Amino acid sequence: MSESIPTSHAKAWLESLRPRTLPLAFSSIVTGSAIAAWHDSFKPGVALLALITAGLLQILSNLANDYGDAIKGSDTPERIGPLRGMQKGMITAQQMKRALILTVILTVMAGIALITVACEKPSDVLGFLMLGLLSIVAAITYTVGNKPYGYMGLGDISVLIFFGWISVAGTYYLQTGELDSIVMLPATACGLLATAVLNINNLRDIENDQRNGKNTLAVRLGPQTARRYHVFLLLAATLCLALFSWLFLSGWSAWLFVLALPLLVRHSVLVLRDPTAAGMRPMLEHMVKAALLINILFAIGVVLSKQY
Repeated sequence: MSESIPTSHAKAWLESLRPRTLPLAFSSIVTGSAIAAWHDSFKPGVALLALITAGLLQILSNLANDYGDAIKGSDTPERIGPLRGMQKGMITAQQMKRALILTVILTVMAGIALITVACEKPSDVLGFLMLGLLSIVAAITYTVGNKPYGYMGLGDISVLIFFGWISVAGTYYLQTGELDSIVMLPATACGLLATAVLNINNLRDIENDQRNGKNTLAVRLGPQTARRYHVFLLLAATLCLALFSWLFLSGWSAWLFVLALPLLVRHSVLVLRDPTAAGMRPMLEHMVKAALLINILFAIGVVLSKQY
């Protein structure tokens, strides 16, 4: 059963903002910046604005998620995960709409500042304006609208694209002015780790989602297959990082991320052994920490590694 009433409106808003999810958005920017630094093209101002923009996009997604699920009645007192402000009656739909509008405005402002500082060519300005708009639309329509794609099992591929390919490769491009195909290996790894976080979230809520017509990929696969899919995501992410280190890096620091592997292995074993949805609740925070650790260790390793 979910938790009941928050102690204050401030706590209700904090629950809806979900600050614990922000490191996952930041890690993609850190990885892209680390690879830019590896190519002697690190730009602190650009990296900072990218972090701010990514954080605001994550907050926008969190708020839109709460709004969409509350309006559709998907989050009920029976769900295992914690209910947020709207579901507890502490935040009205009108208040959440205003928060969404404000967050969109702040995100647009941060994105424009980022593009202004980082882009020189008109084609780059137009391209990143389109990507920014697409990111905002994707953040909102995951659960909001007549046909939210999160309810159709498309959330996983969206996370891979936006938390992996676009975040990492886009951050790299904004600092270097060029797109190198080798950045796609760590970009894919970041995206797969973020997808694993979403999958654990969906495994936790699988019973409630199934009852309420939210057909996430976990619901479509079933609990056992979704657990095997989870292990595949972690293995594939690790393989991408290993291939990048083996092919392009040198020195012991290239393999710093290996220090996080015991945590991923332990996490995988726990997920496979526990068949219950309730057992996935502590696994969510565990997965966030594991993803953050492996991304940070990899980024540090890239910066310390010698240029190939």
